[in-house]
Amino acid sequence: MPLCGHSTVLVSRRRQTQFSILGHSYSTFLLHVPIPLCAPPSAKSAIRYAEPGEFTRRAFLNDRLDLTQIEALGDTLHAATEQQRRLSVRGTTSGLAKRYDEWRTQLLLARGELEALIDFSEDQHFDESPTTLAASVAVQVRALKRLLELHSTNAVRGELLRNGITLSLLGAPNAGKSSLLNRIVGREAAIVSREAGTTRDVVEVGIDLGGYFCRIGDTAGLRRVNEGLTAGTGHDSESSVSSVEKEGIKRAKARAMQSDVVVVVLSFDAHYNPQTLQTEVALHFDPEVVETANTLIRDRDNVIVLINKTDIAPIGTSPADWLRHVQNTFPHLNETQIFCVSCKDAEASSPHDKDPGNIQAFLSGLVSKFTSITSAATPSADDIAAHADPSIWQESLGATERHRLLLDECVMHLDAFLAEVEAVTDGEGGHMNGGVNAELEHGDVDIVLAAESLRAAANCLAKITGRGGAGDVEEVLGVVFEKFCVGK
Repeated sequence: MPLCGHSTVLVSRRRQTQFSILGHSYSTFLLHVPIPLCAPPSAKSAIRYAEPGEFTRRAFLNDRLDLTQIEALGDTLHAATEQQRRLSVRGTTSGLAKRYDEWRTQLLLARGELEALIDFSEDQHFDESPTTLAASVAVQVRALKRLLELHSTNAVRGELLRNGITLSLLGAPNAGKSSLLNRIVGREAAIVSREAGTTRDVVEVGIDLGGYFCRIGDTAGLRRVNEGLTAGTGHDSESSVSSVEKEGIKRAKARAMQSDVVVVVLSFDAHYNPQTLQTEVALHFDPEVVETANTLIRDRDNVIVLINKTDIAPIGTSPADWLRHVQNTFPHLNETQIFCVSCKDAEASSPHDKDPGNIQAFLSGLVSKFTSITSAATPSADDIAAHADPSIWQESLGATERHRLLLDECVMHLDAFLAEVEAVTDGEGGHMNGGVNAELEHGDVDIVLAAESLRAAANCLAKITGRGGAGDVEEVLGVVFEKFCVGK
């Protein structure tokens, strides 16, 4: 084929591919010379480089792929771990798009019932009043709204798989956080020193743990700066904490509050007892660490407690004693979220040791936690959404952040519809509880406003798939396709 002709030729700079999926015929070339050498700059040649995502865009425009499949394709190209790959492959089927289209159709049908009153109420007799009809539609809307809410919740869990789980190591100075980080990643990623406060800023490392992409952050040690007078000096202990370390403590707390999982590292510490004139070893609980951990356990339930330095534990004590002490300090913590390790034993291990320092047991527990927070949420038996197809919940993990925002916007419009309907019903029937015989209190429902809320909700779903009656769907396409490299 001549390189300069009247037919359009897309040229990929990376590879030659079969593009039957585009829906029509194209010739593609993998050239080893720049196009200007093949065609003079002055020539009006139809040969050009493919734009980013152009092949995929053409497949979409020819109904070979829907927008959710295209986004899943992009995730597949960028997947770095096994869980990311599984998530992206799950989205390459058309299941998500079909589900969104089904919901959009439900809204269109409900809207049609209401708009029939607007268009034909003067010419036709309707057995149901506007309020009764709106109440009947509200039963369907309420069930759909619950499905959308659970779908949005699972979209957040899917984002943890897609973008990575954020984990923070939290503990007192010299608890062994940096040593633990180095054991996990298998290299010296953080400085290890006996000096307190070595880590001043967050040291973040990305790693694949059991197929999950995880961003582990080693943070500054937490300690109370106003614990009283420094022993034997008569000076306040706050003077021993520099302003830099204070800032590090502040950042450590902020990082922990924003993390998906927080590993609270405790340790056995040796200290001199002036009363017994002996050095004693005990499990150390810094008040600042305890307070922060209990807040996280109560508000987010995302804490794992790790007891480190078990190699120096007092003789005569057992892991059961240590766990009992930890549970007394953190009363709302589940016993299954407590692990005992020794980074020193792990470092000095021999090839014959199956699990030196119990590091692997801890990592297995960590992966189990990852599985728990990324598993699809399902409705309870008495939930209004319990009758839905169970496959919907696994599908919903493939929803992206863009999907979630549009789902939340859709729920907002459904709330507006329900508020309009319930505003004109009596106190007992206002919430209707699934009933359709609500009596009037202040007059009929404003059908025009109610139908407009359903139209806006349906358009949100249309934006997700790129299909349907939303007038501004086109603006979504550019955001999606521009992320693809040339030739995809």
